[in-house]
Amino acid sequence: MTIETKLPRVGTTIFTVMSQLAAEHSAVNLGQGFPDFEPPQFLQDALARAMREGRNQYAPMTGIAPLRQQIAAKIAALYGRQVDADSDVTVTSGATEAIFAAVHAVVRVGDEVIVLDPCYDSYEPAIDLAGARAVHVPLVAPDFHVDWQRVRDAVSPRTRLLIVNSPHNPTGAVFSAADLDALAALVRDTGILVLSDEVYEHIVFDGAVHQSVLRHAELAERCFVVSSFGKTYHCTGWKLGYCVAPAALSAEFRKVHQYLTFCTFAPAQWALAEMMAHHPEHHLELPAFYREKREGFRALLADTRFELPPVQGAYFQLADYSAISDDDDVTFARWLTTEKGVASIPLSPFYQTPPSGQRLVRFCFAKSDATQQAAAERLRRV
Repeated sequence: MTIETKLPRVGTTIFTVMSQLAAEHSAVNLGQGFPDFEPPQFLQDALARAMREGRNQYAPMTGIAPLRQQIAAKIAALYGRQVDADSDVTVTSGATEAIFAAVHAVVRVGDEVIVLDPCYDSYEPAIDLAGARAVHVPLVAPDFHVDWQRVRDAVSPRTRLLIVNSPHNPTGAVFSAADLDALAALVRDTGILVLSDEVYEHIVFDGAVHQSVLRHAELAERCFVVSSFGKTYHCTGWKLGYCVAPAALSAEFRKVHQYLTFCTFAPAQWALAEMMAHHPEHHLELPAFYREKREGFRALLADTRFELPPVQGAYFQLADYSAISDDDDVTFARWLTTEKGVASIPLSPFYQTPPSGQRLVRFCFAKSDATQQAAAERLRRV
């Protein structure tokens, strides 16, 4: 049987490839972005309790009311934005599902969607499956800021959606308030909508505050905002996220969501609602928690030949290996895994057209001290 693929440019994701390679070679896995430590004990206990209490059947399609209410309360406290828990908040089976549902809610055949390279690898397949075209605009190295004039130049009559991501995966760059103003000016008086991927919203450093589009009233009226419980509560395997959007956009979003997953793992929803109610300090403590991990990891690599650019947000450290090898990043990352025993993620798979001569890989520092130390011992021998 011959199958004509709907995604001819898509193979196995680089995250799966590198994690499999790490397992095959017993490498320390600093590639795929997941913590190797456990969720808070309170959250684990709440999950077990929810299952014992019979919270094991279908949840409401939009998510259980207590969790949606906690999300709305958090948004009001952090960003000063009042959202309606009933009409504006939808719980999803991870942020990737939310991104897919948002794209398919509003993007039609022949539309264009602007993405900023390097960008997370789920964006373009969702766009392709909608019959639309991704228009790639590169961020500006070395700090990976947005050239808003270049984005403006990429806008056409077919532009339907613009996807932004802050804190940024894979570079760790973060938006400023000026970036939000520039984005608002760009989409003002147009029909362009915004999808803001904010899964690392609580992981920003050095006194910065996360510039959610929900802080910006004009943007919030035309935006899907996606976040992740997995990133915030160290439980990526639970696959829980949510999308916040105005009622009209949420209505369209839910039409897709209800036939994509319908609803999301019910016991975890009850556990997270309880966690948010009893421990609202958790997300407020994440910047300091991950700053310590960032600083510890950078100190461990200080005497290696890797050059380490600053990290503004998220839990990834870029590393420039120019002093070590002239190989392209995919070749280098494979060599580092198979020969030196440390898995990373190359940056080129996040681009449509990777910059010539760029020598960067991404390490995840959301790891225990023991994992960081084991990796550093091997990296110091590179």
